[in-house]
Amino acid sequence: MLVLSGGTVVDADGERTADVVVEDDTITAVGFDHGTEDADEVDAEGLFVAPGLVDAHVHLALDGRADTTSLTAEAQTMLAYRAADHLRSAVHAGVTTVRDLGAPNTLAMDARDAVAEGVLQGPRVVPAGANITMTGGHGHHIGGCEVDGTAEARKAARTQLKRGAEALKCMATGGVLTEGAQTGAPELTEDEMRAIVEVGEAANVPVAAHAHGRDGIGNAVRAGVDSIEHGTFMDRGTAELMAEHGVYWVPTTKALVGINEAGVEGGIPEWAVEKSEDATDDHRESFDLALEVGVPIAMGTDAGTPFNDHADAAEELELMVERGLSEEQALEAATADAADFLGLNDVGRVSDDYRADLVVLPENPLEDVTAWQRPQAVVAGGEVVRDET
Repeated sequence: MLVLSGGTVVDADGERTADVVVEDDTITAVGFDHGTEDADEVDAEGLFVAPGLVDAHVHLALDGRADTTSLTAEAQTMLAYRAADHLRSAVHAGVTTVRDLGAPNTLAMDARDAVAEGVLQGPRVVPAGANITMTGGHGHHIGGCEVDGTAEARKAARTQLKRGAEALKCMATGGVLTEGAQTGAPELTEDEMRAIVEVGEAANVPVAAHAHGRDGIGNAVRAGVDSIEHGTFMDRGTAELMAEHGVYWVPTTKALVGINEAGVEGGIPEWAVEKSEDATDDHRESFDLALEVGVPIAMGTDAGTPFNDHADAAEELELMVERGLSEEQALEAATADAADFLGLNDVGRVSDDYRADLVVLPENPLEDVTAWQRPQAVVAGGEVVRDET
C-alpha cells in the first residue's frame, strides 16, 4: 500500500485536501483516516496532487533530432533502444499515458507490451502502429504504410489492427517534415479515409488524422475521424464542422515552436523551417477559432520531432495557455478530456478505482501552469518512479 499524504488534490473535479491511497496499481481512497499507518508514504503536505499527464500525440521512435530524414539509415533495433529511453524520460517528467501516432512496424505495440509487463519503465502506451499515407505522402520515409485507393487503405488499417494497434493514424494532408510535401495540401482522399474509419469503427478503435489544411481537415471530418492532429490552417467552417461532429483537435503547438526556435542554425533543413514559419500565425488563429466555436481540445506534443523532447511534454500546457486556454482548460485537455477522447475510463482523474497515475507538483497548476514542468514525485501504475518531496 502507498499513500500520498497531506496534499491538495487538483483535477477536473476541482480542489480538495486529501490523502490518496493506492493499492497495487489502483487508487482505493481519496480522503483521510483509511488505516494506512503501515503504508509507504509520499509526503505531499504543502504540495498538489494531480493526475499524470496524457500526451495524445507522440512518436516514440523519434528523438528530437534536427533532420528526421536521417532516421531512414537507422536499424529498427536502434529505434527500439531510443524508444526505451524516451519512455523512461517521459514518465519521469510526469507523463503517464501516451498515444504513439506513428512508428515503424510493431515498435509502438511492443513498447506498450514491454511497459505493461514491467520490462521497461514508462507511461501506458496506446499504439497506432504505422501511419497510413498515400504513396510518397507525408511520413512515408519514417515507417509509413503507403496506400492508393480504398482497398489498400482498408487493408493497411486491418494490418495495423492485426499487429495490435489500439488506434489508427491517417495522413489527410502534407506536412512540415516531409521534403516536397505541401503542408496543407490534401493527400489521402475522403473515400480512402472513410475506408480506414470503417475498419476502426468495426473494431471500436478511434482514428486520428494528420491534417494541416482546410480541405484536408474537412475531408477527414466528413470521413468520420475522431481527431484532427495539428489543424494548422483551420478556418471557421472547418472549426464549426469539427465542433458539430465532436471531433477533437490535438494542436501539437510544441512541434512548430521547436522548429522555429532552433531554425536552420540548429541543423533543421531549410525547407522544413520555411514551412514551419509559414504555418505559425495560422496555427495561432486556429486557437481563436477553436475556442470560439467550442472545438474539444486534447493535449498532444508531437514529441520526437525536431527539438521537441519527450521529457518536455508539460511545456505544451504553457503554450496552450499562452494561446488562450485557461489553466483549468489546459488541465482538462491534458488529463480527463484526453483520457476520455482516447477511450480510457480509468485515467485522468484522482478518484477511487482509477489507475494510480499521479504527479505531485510544487504549485497549484490552476494558478501556475508551469508547475507541470516541475514534478516533485511521479506515480505510474502504482509505482513510484520519482520522489523528490
